[in-house]
Amino acid sequence: MSKDDEKQGSSTDVTVEETLFYDPSKESRWTRLGLTLESFKRAPGTTAGQVVAGSVDDLEKVQKDSPMLQQKMKPRHLNMIAVGGSIGTGLFVGSGAALSTGGPAGVLIGWLIIGVMLVNVTQALGEMCIMYPVSGGFYTLAVRFLDPSFAFAMGWNYWLSWVVTLPLEIVVVTETVNWWDGAQNLTPGGWIAIWWLVIIIICLFGTLGFAEEEFWSSVLKLGVLIMFLFLGVICITGGGPSSGEFGKYVGGARWQDPGAFANGFKGVCSTFVTAAFSYSGTELVGLAASETPNPRKTMPGAVKGTIWRITLIYITTLVIVGLMVPFDHPNLLGASGASASPLVIACELANIAGIPHLINATICISVMSIGLSSVYAASRTLTALAETGYAPRIFAYVDKSSRPLPSVALALAFGGLAYLEFASDGSTVFNWLVALSGLSVLFTWLSICLCHIRFRAAWTAQGHSIEELPFKAFGGVYGSWLGVVLITLVIIGQFYLAIWPIGGGGSPAERAESFFLAFLAVPIVILFTIGGLVWKKAWPRKIMEIDLDSGRKSWLTVEDMRAYRAERAAAPLHVRIFRLLFTN
Repeated sequence: MSKDDEKQGSSTDVTVEETLFYDPSKESRWTRLGLTLESFKRAPGTTAGQVVAGSVDDLEKVQKDSPMLQQKMKPRHLNMIAVGGSIGTGLFVGSGAALSTGGPAGVLIGWLIIGVMLVNVTQALGEMCIMYPVSGGFYTLAVRFLDPSFAFAMGWNYWLSWVVTLPLEIVVVTETVNWWDGAQNLTPGGWIAIWWLVIIIICLFGTLGFAEEEFWSSVLKLGVLIMFLFLGVICITGGGPSSGEFGKYVGGARWQDPGAFANGFKGVCSTFVTAAFSYSGTELVGLAASETPNPRKTMPGAVKGTIWRITLIYITTLVIVGLMVPFDHPNLLGASGASASPLVIACELANIAGIPHLINATICISVMSIGLSSVYAASRTLTALAETGYAPRIFAYVDKSSRPLPSVALALAFGGLAYLEFASDGSTVFNWLVALSGLSVLFTWLSICLCHIRFRAAWTAQGHSIEELPFKAFGGVYGSWLGVVLITLVIIGQFYLAIWPIGGGGSPAERAESFFLAFLAVPIVILFTIGGLVWKKAWPRKIMEIDLDSGRKSWLTVEDMRAYRAERAAAPLHVRIFRLLFTN
């Protein structure tokens, strides 16, 4: 971009007259942190804290069309949420069950397929959320580009999946803590209360509390996983303690005995949902885009970070686990909490003292992190549902500390369901709650891909050029179509597995229960879509009727973008390679 264009753009960057917008800087520091009674009062208006790039005729109108949530997230927060935020029980614990049913090769195939799908999903999400950093992210985009009724169904299903995840994570962290003998001196109910209270306290600090916790917990998770990878390579090549199973070269012996696949094609299909669960939360960068001041600058790095997380963290970790832990190890299915973690099992097989304790502590922090993500995702989605008229208006309330208080309070209240663990039928209740939203993340990712396809069609049909986009998904609409195909195949695979489960499924009644536990989310989404259509009578918009201006924060012309890209193309080769891999 030329210097003249930069000057022109800088006049439209977010400097506004304080009389027109809410200025949190005039509040005390304690109010901004959410620690005074004043902070709980409704925010009088948007802060217009998002950068507007390019020249616009009515800057004030564009800035008023901004989320009520304040832009408190820093680039490091967004990058770490993308890279390490969703690393939790799915990888640390759930991968063990997937290994036992799919085998090491089945696990790799399942995670790779879901990983390829997710790369295309995040690329599409990045392209849209940089242009439209709106409240509710992908839900709001689905209302606009896709179909309000389907968005209503997807939004409520997504919300339900996260509020059910919160008590489940609290139960898991309680089981994980009890891995230590000393922790059993306190009753499980006491541990549930402690973890629930910790999450409530962090949520008092709003977006900043969530972002800081995610940053530091992600640093810990990534550090421990990198350490595990080095230890794994050393052990597999025979450098482990002589007292363990890796005092001599092991290599790929586990792939020969007990084998690479546990249950053939069905075993591979069984890994898909676990893989999707372990990746779920990656789409949170789409929700977080509305709470960052300049998504055009920070989102590309966060989106590209997803690729490195999938390849360098998930896949390599699962390769090491598959080489160290046999899929028929009894703890993979016969234990709970940290005892079922393949990482802990691997270190115990190697007889490496102390490391299982570190991994167990990391699992505890990871689970708490996912619990906080549950509150963040559920509250932001419910607030967007209220803003679009699909939830009671009270949930659109945002206070002076940028907390959507009613939405956060409702999400936190679901933490109390963790005590169902002690009820006689508690596990049954949990199973059916999870079944209601079991495939939620797949429907969410499907909607993102479909939104991107519709967005591109509307963008070109209404006279715009793809060159105007500040960030382009590297696969374009073809990548989104690939995502749609893969997601559809995964859902079909789950349908197949629900009808013909591994092991036959027992009696007809047990098979029927197994089917609905695995596939109940599909009819629920269909019924919600029909309900939303009947309620609001809102039909999908035609391509030429899609609103491409509301919430838009990039108004750069083709000439602006060509100048900008020409300037960046003149950078040294190493700088261009770095930008290609890690930024925009």
